[in-house]
Amino acid sequence: MAATRHFALGRAHSLARGVDLRISIKADFPELQPLMRSSLRNLVTAGAVIAFAVSTHAFAAAVPPAASGAPVPLADTVPSDLPRSARPSHYRIEVTPDAEKLTFTGTVSIDLTVFTASDALTLHGNGLTVSAAKLVAENGMQIALQTSADDKAQTLRFAAGKAIAPGNYRLDVTYAGKIGTQPSGLFALDYPDKRTGKDVRGIFTQFEAPEARRFVPSFDEPSYKATFDLSAVVPADRMAISNMPVKGQEALSGGLKRVTFATTPKMSSYLLFFGMGDFERSAMKAADGVEVGIVSPTGSGAKADYARDGLAQILPWFDDYFGVKFPLPKLDNIAAPGSSQFFGAMENWGAIMTFERILLLDPAVTSPAGKQSIYSVQAHETAHQWFGDLVTMAWWDDIWLNEGFASWMADKVTDHFNPEWNWKLNGIDGREGAMALDALPTTHPVVQKVRTVSEMEQAFDSITYQKGQAVISMLEDYVGADTWRAGMQTYMRNHAYSNTSSRDLWGAMESAGGKDVDLIAEAFTHTPGVPLLRVNVSACANGKTRLDLTQDAFSLDPSARASSTNGGEKPTWPMPLLIRAGNGEPMRHLMSGRTESLTVDSCDAVLVNAGQLGYYRTLYNGKALDALVSSFGSLAPIDQYGLLRDNLSLSLAGYQDMSAGLRLLASVPGTADATLAGKVVGQWESVYGLLDDARVKDKLAARISKTWAPRLDQLGFDPVANEPLTDTKLRAQLIDSLGSIGDKRVVAEARRRLQGLAADPKSLDGPLKGTWLGVAASNATRADWDLLRQQAARATSFVERQLYYTDLGMAPDEAIARDALALAISGTPDATSASQIITTVGRAHPEMTFDFVREHQAVVDGLIEHSGRARFFARIVGSTTNPEMVGKIEAYAATLPADEAKPVVQALTGLKERLANRPRQRAEVAAWVKKAR
Repeated sequence: MAATRHFALGRAHSLARGVDLRISIKADFPELQPLMRSSLRNLVTAGAVIAFAVSTHAFAAAVPPAASGAPVPLADTVPSDLPRSARPSHYRIEVTPDAEKLTFTGTVSIDLTVFTASDALTLHGNGLTVSAAKLVAENGMQIALQTSADDKAQTLRFAAGKAIAPGNYRLDVTYAGKIGTQPSGLFALDYPDKRTGKDVRGIFTQFEAPEARRFVPSFDEPSYKATFDLSAVVPADRMAISNMPVKGQEALSGGLKRVTFATTPKMSSYLLFFGMGDFERSAMKAADGVEVGIVSPTGSGAKADYARDGLAQILPWFDDYFGVKFPLPKLDNIAAPGSSQFFGAMENWGAIMTFERILLLDPAVTSPAGKQSIYSVQAHETAHQWFGDLVTMAWWDDIWLNEGFASWMADKVTDHFNPEWNWKLNGIDGREGAMALDALPTTHPVVQKVRTVSEMEQAFDSITYQKGQAVISMLEDYVGADTWRAGMQTYMRNHAYSNTSSRDLWGAMESAGGKDVDLIAEAFTHTPGVPLLRVNVSACANGKTRLDLTQDAFSLDPSARASSTNGGEKPTWPMPLLIRAGNGEPMRHLMSGRTESLTVDSCDAVLVNAGQLGYYRTLYNGKALDALVSSFGSLAPIDQYGLLRDNLSLSLAGYQDMSAGLRLLASVPGTADATLAGKVVGQWESVYGLLDDARVKDKLAARISKTWAPRLDQLGFDPVANEPLTDTKLRAQLIDSLGSIGDKRVVAEARRRLQGLAADPKSLDGPLKGTWLGVAASNATRADWDLLRQQAARATSFVERQLYYTDLGMAPDEAIARDALALAISGTPDATSASQIITTVGRAHPEMTFDFVREHQAVVDGLIEHSGRARFFARIVGSTTNPEMVGKIEAYAATLPADEAKPVVQALTGLKERLANRPRQRAEVAAWVKKAR
């Protein structure tokens, strides 16, 4: 969501295990992976300011809110579920939550303008019970309203019994609602108190996509922007937090207080936030004067420092880049205990909410990959404060404007402040994840039609995030960083506090001098699919090499390729190419036709997608690929990784033999750059996972260990003081991957360390805790599993407890796996941990898990957010290669409404692709393993 939805990217505890969040699934085609009780104790460090190196550009200026002219009806060009007869300008909301009873009451007064005479007003409302409603005209006349609800449409109709004349009014509503237990709307999370270990409860909100309607009757669509005044009646010993600073507090009887917040800027309803609980706040002033804070469960202490310091570093950098200063007086990031299977954080304006496991740095359990994600996820959500919050898409069709740009900006600032992480290589993982989904027949354009609430929820996938990000990276590289930035600044200034579509952005880029931006962007965001560039390199003659280029479409579906070959319609894209021969200067070329020929003034190996910023597959002819393999060691790490990922994917899809991809993978030595090495060993693990012949698996495992075990020996099993974070992360990745392929020494060490927990539950504390536990769990005996269960029951940290629970689902033994499934629905684990156990079991035992979930459908449904149930099922079957599952998945898909079935249909398509390709893949890998030295 604009919430950094970390789509179920691998094991939910992959961050704790030390495995990069984006590549942790280990599947060959990740098509389905597509992450305040108040003591009023304020840990603000007065006057603390973090240093920020301001660039040569003038520091950003604040953009004042747009002048409030006469309200106008919502344009007909903007989709809406509501009549266009009225528009809000301001909300005054007061809520009184009852955390114990999981209910709340509220009042709202909405200043609005009626444009056309009507006998009723229609607003959004979902699960709300209205007890009183009236309309007050400017002259004070009151009109009593009768309320009726349309549950399917999620609307409330306020009928006046007579025509409501055009004009300005105030709509007053008194209502009540329920506090949920899944992260949607107004919801509660129970978690162990960090001081006592006893379970306590916090209250939070999550309103994207269409969930503000669960909190307040509202015009709950992005183009109905308004300002908000929020107040809350809460227990006197609890902290209440929202988008803006507290304006005042008033003591009330019964141990309560009323907390009133300052007025928000004009914004969309989905960006409103309210939280309440036993929280503490660690804050400091950033270089731009904005107070940044981390709000976390009391007792978190120094665990918030890393995120707070990072936020103070990131925010002014974005001020400078966008040329528009962050317009709110404070920016908090609220650490919510618990987790969601479907998102990791949410960009509420001035009050980001992030689940604790990717915000608080806990030395006892946070992995090196987790530390990196704390920074990058926070960067993503901070980027949204401009892209999404200040400037918002007009309708959910353009959600990619939020998510693609936030992902792109997050990588940019993360790489800027952490160059030693070699963060740009993660862009290739994102691109690969998007292409895996984009190359299926069930793909969709980046700019996709969204018609219903269910379709809104399903819009948050790897095409929206990672393809969007990849297209932006390609465009920036094509037009140049300075031109691109100038266009971004124009876009921000021109559209602050308003709504836009993709075309507004392209127009700003064109005005800044970005030639052909609209042409390229329209093609890549409106045409679904992955371009395939066939490159035929002729023999060099007279110091020149001829390239014959042909466009095609890359597909994972062999039948689709056959249809295309037999005369099916083929799309073409205007493709920005960056061509480099050897170490020479790169040549830019915009390929606009289906076939073109170019000449390069060199006889060196030719790389067509130099820098790996093009969103297309590149299939080289034999001689060209041979030359690249020969010069592989001289390529930059990003080109090495991009080239081998591209060729592995082409091999897996059947465009070339598996040996083509495997020889590139084998070209990376065990001494490679740490970031590249960690990614490569993960790819070897994925190849190992393709196989089903034990003898072939053993031989491949021996080869992998021969190359990579010495690197682990060099690093050692334990972290070294003051070592680079990339070394700590590589150690975790090597332990994880070698353990997954059954390396006896690593598995034995993991089991030894697990047994140590019986005597000392803290013996594994540290950045490798999740890594060692994961290896032990994936090789668990019954005794090992029982020990893990004991540790889960004893854990006093929610993050640690969920880590243990998730590990319980990893046992390879089917009988133990059945016990894990039974535990999941026993009521002992919390709902999110229980659902994570089920999906974890599903990765090793998909057929058994699918049958179990169908048998216990009602219970399992209670563990999952309603909008995510189809995605949950899709995830369970994401690794199956059993042909009998086709009928079962089809039968389940038939039970779903059409606008909810997309994830299941995608899962079915992915299964059919695996059934078509897996036998060939296994045979070709086996042949390569047998021949390899």
